Amino acid sequence: MKLKMYGIAAALALAFSIGAQAQTTPSTPRADGSDRTAAKADRSAMKAEEDRIEAAYKADKDACKGMKGNEHEVCEKQAKAKEKVAKAELKAKYDPTPANQRKLEEAKAEAKYEVAKEKCDALKGKEQSACEKEAKADFERAKATLAKSSSSTGSSSSAAGSNAGTPK
Repeated sequence: MKLKMYGIAAALALAFSIGAQAQTTPSTPRADGSDRTAAKADRSAMKAEEDRIEAAYKADKDACKGMKGNEHEVCEKQAKAKEKVAKAELKAKYDPTPANQRKLEEAKAEAKYEVAKEKCDALKGKEQSACEKEAKADFERAKATLAKSSSSTGSSSSAAGSNAGTPK
């Protein structure tokens, strides 16, 4: 029942956001030449997407309630991972900077790692240890690939005075 309600709430939020975008409001150009209406539409569309992501997370988490033990924990980790990746994708969509693209890739790698670690908890002894080592190795490979691609793009932008490759 709750799942149905979240679905309805998400559909209404989407419908309202589409209706808000469809309304014709006079465009107000700003001093810098940009369009204020377009900025408001982007913000309302982004807010509607955030609401949809939140509703999907709650629905996914509610779907886990009937599960027990490790299955329940894995389900919740998957729901949280899916939410984090969706939020990173949203940010990268509305602000497509190299930093946000990198954060998206990091979120995907971390999500995969967290879920894999949780799945390993169901195993015992050497199998669990081997599973955790493999998950960690996969995560380290993903981080190394990101660092390598970041340093190759960061070195070309560092000549232009950018600090994209510097750690924070």
